[in-house]
Amino acid sequence: MPIPGFQPDGLLPPGVHVATWNEIVVRFGVSPYRQGILGGLLDAARLLAKAKCTRLYLDGSLVTDKAFPGDFDACWDANGVDVVLLDPVFLDFSNRRAAQKARFRGELFISSATADTTGTTFLSFFQIDKNAGGPKGIVALDLGGLP
Repeated sequence: MPIPGFQPDGLLPPGVHVATWNEIVVRFGVSPYRQGILGGLLDAARLLAKAKCTRLYLDGSLVTDKAFPGDFDACWDANGVDVVLLDPVFLDFSNRRAAQKARFRGELFISSATADTTGTTFLSFFQIDKNAGGPKGIVALDLGGLP
């Protein structure tokens, strides 16, 4: 099923929308600027896949109708990940995740990690509109089909 259209607020409708890498590029890589951010995301996704990660969840202004998103936010499923093969940058949250931002143009978290003081996981936290407080959509990428 294709990634659904944006709602009037510029966000995806609630839910986890599964997409291929090509669908993500077609939908969110609509400008050279956005393609640059996607390049960083692809680098991160390839490194995670090498560590046996199978699923990445994409959030942030990249998956909105914003013309110039600041970056992407993502979280990855740690189930089955070989930590020996995992690049240490994925566990470096120092200095507001500066190393991740510099390397990938985005931030990546473990999907089951706690995102706030109430115990909400990043996977759930990403599905909450930070402005209105209601539900919003994110995109799930199966890392097995990367270019």
